[in-house]
This record gives sequence, structure tokens and C-alpha cells, in this order.
Amino acid sequence: MPPRPCRPAAAAALLLTLALPAPALADQAVVFAAASLKTALDAVAADFEAATGHDVTISYAGSNQLASQILQGAPADIFLSAAVEWMDAVEQAGLVVPGTRRDLFGNTLVLVGPAGAAPVEIGPGFDLAGLLGTGRLAMALVDAVPAGQYGKAAPTALGQWQAVAPRVAQADNVHAALALVALGEAPYGIVHATDAAAEPRVRVVGRFPQGSHPAVTYPGALLTGAADAADRAFLQAITADAGDAVFAAQGFRILD
Repeated sequence: MPPRPCRPAAAAALLLTLALPAPALADQAVVFAAASLKTALDAVAADFEAATGHDVTISYAGSNQLASQILQGAPADIFLSAAVEWMDAVEQAGLVVPGTRRDLFGNTLVLVGPAGAAPVEIGPGFDLAGLLGTGRLAMALVDAVPAGQYGKAAPTALGQWQAVAPRVAQADNVHAALALVALGEAPYGIVHATDAAAEPRVRVVGRFPQGSHPAVTYPGALLTGAADAADRAFLQAITADAGDAVFAAQGFRILD
């Protein structure tokens, strides 16, 4: 059977379709971010996607894990660390786009307990071990994750670390440590103030003095694997006025 002739209307529609430009494909920003940034960063990402049509994929974990993955070749466009040393490691490997690294946010270290826990004054003479009793102290990994490293430094400066070290329950990241307190598996934990603010089942019972631990600083940078417009645009959105407002509302100090 000979091919069916194309009707004029159908031919015109086909020609019009071929003449139209192909729809633009959305770019994607792949972000490796410290777990303690999740609540604020998810909100900024959602606003960015709605405004631009681009996609943002975020992997959250301890900064040490993320830095190791980047150094091993994991495909990431942006790195947001909870400690300068892990950003240093990535930058020293030549994986940071020059001129894009900036210190973005600051945070505070706090002691959290269950919602009904009584407040305490943290300072010289504070008996953290006595407060724990027979319970455990939830912390992120004390030798690797920034929140855990800061959390170890503070009791050490206050002369409490040796007494509490045997009772520490270590978790892979600060959100996991917070969950131990929220679920009642540990009576107290050391986390960032912003993590505590996002979890209604815990209460901040005390704040560690700033001088008792290194400053909690979050650097961010574009990585050399970044290849599309969404990458740089999303990094800029994080530090734009609207992005800063989201992080400030979560309790972060704006440094940039």
C-alpha cells in the first residue's frame, strides 16, 4: 500500500513544531553540605528552584565525610563545610575555584536536654559529669566531625573532658547526635544552637562560652567540577539578602 499523503493541516502543524525552539533544559547544582545546614539550606534551595527552574541536589553529612568524598572524585559543584580545616583540605588539593571561597556563617555550641530539663550555667566549675549521672552524652564523632571536635574542645577547656569521655555516645553527624536526645536515648547532648532550634523535642539548657572552643565557622566554595550556570547562581543565592535572612532566622550568624 502506498504511503498515506500528509494532509495540509497536519503538514502545517508538523512544520510549526519543527520551527519552534527546543525547550531549555534545567541545569543542576550538586551541593555537598554540612548536616547542620539542612533546615535553612533546604528552604533556600526550594526558593531557588521555584524562581529559576534549575534543580538543586544536596548531600548532607559530616564535613569530614563530604571532604573525603570530594577528594576521592565525587561529583560535586559546591562544598559548604562546618569547619575551615575540611575546606582547607579540598582547596589544597586544587579542587576549589579560585576566588570563590568565603566564610559564610557562624554558629554557637550548646548543651541540650529533654524538653523539660532545667537550665544550667556553663562555666568554670560546671560539673558536666555530675549532670549526666549514669546517662550518656550524645555528640558527633569527636575526632572527625566539626560539631564533635568543637564539642570535645569545650569540656576540655572547662576541665570536664576526662570525666565525661567514657560516657560519650558518638554519632556520625550532629543531626544523629541530636536525635539521640530527642528520642530519649541520651539525656544530654552537645550540638549547634541552630540544630537545637529545629528540634522541638529538646531544650537548650546551657551555652558553652565562645572562648572554650574554636569559632564555629562555615566556609563555602565553588568546586572545579562545576560546569553550568546553576552552580554559581545557587552559591550566590545562598549569600543574597533573601538567603541570609533564611539562615539568620535559623540562628546562624551572617559572616559574609
